[in-house]
Amino acid sequence: MSDSGSDTKVNKSDQEWRQQLSPETYRVTRRHGTERPFSHPYNNEKRAGTYTCVCCGAPLFSSKAKFDSGTGWPSFYEPLDGGMVSEHEDRSFFMRRTEVRCAACEAHLGHVFPDGPNPTGLRYCMNGTALKLKPDSEE
Repeated sequence: MSDSGSDTKVNKSDQEWRQQLSPETYRVTRRHGTERPFSHPYNNEKRAGTYTCVCCGAPLFSSKAKFDSGTGWPSFYEPLDGGMVSEHEDRSFFMRRTEVRCAACEAHLGHVFPDGPNPTGLRYCMNGTALKLKPDSEE
C-alpha cells in the first residue's frame, strides 16, 4: 500500500464537513460510504477536464485516464499524480480491497482494483459524488 500524501493537509472538524457537504456527499466521503451504481452523472461524463476532490479541491484524475468500466462508477486507470491519492487496506464487508482517499483531506473516494486497462492495468473505481469535474476551457 502506498501511503504517499500531499504536502498540504486539510483539517476540519466533523461539524465543518457536515456544514460544507450535502448529506450524501458527507456519507460517502467522510463516512466511507458508496453511492448506488449508475446513479451519478459522472459515470457517463465525456467532457475533457480534471476531476478534483469535492471536499478540498485537490486535483485527482484527468479525463484522459477515464474509461467505461461497465461497473456503474466513474473509473480511471491512473491518478493525475500518485501523491494526490493515498491507498489503504479495507477489510469491510468480509472483503479485502484497497481503499483510495484524497491525500490532502482523507476523503473516501472509492477503491482501486487490478483489473483495469493498459497502460497500468488498474481500475480506480470512484464515487462520482466524491469528485468535481473542472472542464477544460472550450476556447
